[in-house]
Amino acid sequence: MSCRTLLPLLTNRIACVMSFEIERKFLVRGDDWRRLVTSQRTVRQAYLGTNGKASIRVRIVDNGSATLTIKSRPTDLRRLELEYPIPVLEAEALMQLRDGCIIEKTRHVVPHGDLAWEIDIFARENAELIVAELELREVNQQIELPSWIGQEITGQPQYYNSFLVHRPFCSWPAHDKAATIGVSA
Repeated sequence: MSCRTLLPLLTNRIACVMSFEIERKFLVRGDDWRRLVTSQRTVRQAYLGTNGKASIRVRIVDNGSATLTIKSRPTDLRRLELEYPIPVLEAEALMQLRDGCIIEKTRHVVPHGDLAWEIDIFARENAELIVAELELREVNQQIELPSWIGQEITGQPQYYNSFLVHRPFCSWPAHDKAATIGVSA
């Protein structure tokens, strides 16, 4: 098969498997959301590389499944996200090659309307930080914010996991932490 024949086939295949993430992030107010949790899982993740264009992440969920993910930097709310399952043993080995600290968190799922909020309670170096994320189907999708949702932090890099591995919440200036926890508490 010639390159001219193969290229359109590969291009069509790539177009079919490409995935885009459209996500908004918020701080959380109070604990009212806790009674609405339908599931939770523990997450450990590390970044193998980040640059101005993309990040490469390895993630282990509940010590039972693992993924390798490549994400582009967000432009507005949308970014390319390619995710591949990998064996947990390989993920553990890759974590040793990480850049920065390991992110540890418990992710809680809270349904609201026809969407599901994911509320991350961070641990270790990022303890006390609580962030709610919502994946949307389209960039301009209208959403109803529950009463326990606080300030929107979409696009604020200090709240992104790839940033927290280098500048964890415990290293933030006291006034920045207090302002964040004030909304989260």
